[in-house]
This record gives sequence, structure tokens and C-alpha cells, in this order.
Amino acid sequence: MEPFQSLLLLLILLIPAVFSTVGSSSDYNDLVYKGCANQDFQDFDGIYKQTLKNLFDTLISQSSATKFYKATSGDGQSAINGLSQCRGDLSNSDCVNCVKKASEMSEKLCGHAIAVRIQLNGCYLRYEIAGFRQGSVTELLYKVCDSTQASGAGFDDTLNSALDEITKSVGSGNSGFYTGEYESVYVRGQCEGDLSSGDCVNCVKNAIDRAKSECGTSISAQIYLQECYVSYTYYPSGVPTNTSPSFSSGSVGTRKNTQKTVAIILGGAAGIGLGIACLLFTKSIFWKKTNPYQYGG
Repeated sequence: MEPFQSLLLLLILLIPAVFSTVGSSSDYNDLVYKGCANQDFQDFDGIYKQTLKNLFDTLISQSSATKFYKATSGDGQSAINGLSQCRGDLSNSDCVNCVKKASEMSEKLCGHAIAVRIQLNGCYLRYEIAGFRQGSVTELLYKVCDSTQASGAGFDDTLNSALDEITKSVGSGNSGFYTGEYESVYVRGQCEGDLSSGDCVNCVKNAIDRAKSECGTSISAQIYLQECYVSYTYYPSGVPTNTSPSFSSGSVGTRKNTQKTVAIILGGAAGIGLGIACLLFTKSIFWKKTNPYQYGG
């Protein structure tokens, strides 16, 4: 076989593997939004650096056994409270990787802020110094409304029925997590792990109401409140097999009070990786996010 033909065959064999790697690694570890307090730790290197490291180590370690974990590191006024939560459909190993990724992003995106929230597709991590005031349970932290609007009769009824499935499921003892499909709509919802069943249902209902009022007839939406979130994607031709909620290139995101944050991390073989990066860059040109969210008010 000629050298060029051999190289071409190798590239053809590598392309599916590279696309698979990009798809799997960039899914649950992708940044959705960040929230950073506008105040930094005093004397971070003196006291808080090790305290925060100990907290992160605990959250990462516990994520191998449980999807939700709360911990406190340090004592008194120097204590730091934190928690991590993974999506209910993540494997234990993916949960560990996701929480670890969120902890690594924390300092990169927020520096030494006294309170931080990092939301990835598959998990989120939060910490705050002792005494820090949290917002209300139903505070809107972040939203994404697809710019494409659904057309045709029956969309509202189908969407309402699909979103009702989240409410029914989280209220019936399913660990506060639900993902599934109803006719042509794929939905997902989750509550913070220590919410009671009743509080979880109320939070999800609030998120659904916000999705309807904020996003109208958008074919997809994500709504993140302080202690729960919901998302949906409408597929006019039916939900594809083995799918998860996605957003078209016309999506518009809004965060409550922060600077814009867009992070795309790609790794791949030379040549092929560059080609994939170019494709993703071309796609990203059409995806604009505006985000005004600041953690903790």
C-alpha cells in the first residue's frame, strides 16, 4: 500500500475515535455557568488555601460513592462550607472526574473568591466562607433559551405534559432526579440532594414556570435556580435514540449579573484535531451567550 494511502486509511480510522473522545469528554465536563463572589479571602495563602484544598479533596473523594455530598473544612469563622452534586445518570467514575474538573475550574475562573459556584453539564460544585448569605431557593441563577421557536399546533400541550413528568417523578422518591422523554420532548430535572420531596416539587414547579415565562415557545431551554434545575429539548421528528438535551446554534443564554464566560477545551490528534476545532469554532460563531450573574449578591 502506498504511503499516502496508508496515511489516509489511518486518518479515516482515527476520525470516529477522535469525535467519540470529544463528544464524551466535553459533555459532562463542559462549563454551563460560573458564579463568583466579588470579595476575596483575606490572607488566602495563610489560612484558607489548605482549608479549601481539604474541602475539595473531601468532595472529590466522596463523589466516588455518592452523587451528593456536603462538607465543612476548618473551624469557626475560618471554616469553609461546600457541596458537590452530580447528575443522577452519571457513573461513579464520571462523577469523580466531573467534581474534580469543577474544583480545578474554581480558582481559574474565580480566583480566591470567598464564595464560588461552578456548574458543569454533569455536576456542580459550590463553596462559601462561614456566614456567607445564600440567595433564595427559587432565585434564577442562569437560563438558556433557544432562539428557534416551535411552530405547529400541540407544542404547548406536549411540552406541559413532558415537564409534568419531571414534577411527578421527583415527588415520588426518585432521589430528586429525572430524565426521560414524552412524545417528542426530552426532559431533565434535578433538585439539590438534601431537599425534601415537597420542597423539591415546589422548586421544580418554579423552574418550569420560569422556563415558560422566560423562554416561551423555544424548542429548548435550561433553567437553573438556586436548588434545582430543569431542561427540555423538543424534537419535531421524534427524540433520537441515545440522546440528551442539546441546543441549536441559535441558543441565547442569560446569567444574572456576571461577566461572559465561554470555555471550550479540545484535545486531539494533529491535523484531525485541528479540523474538528475549526468545525467547532465555525459552529460557535453562531452561538452567542450573554450572562449577567454574580454569586451571592
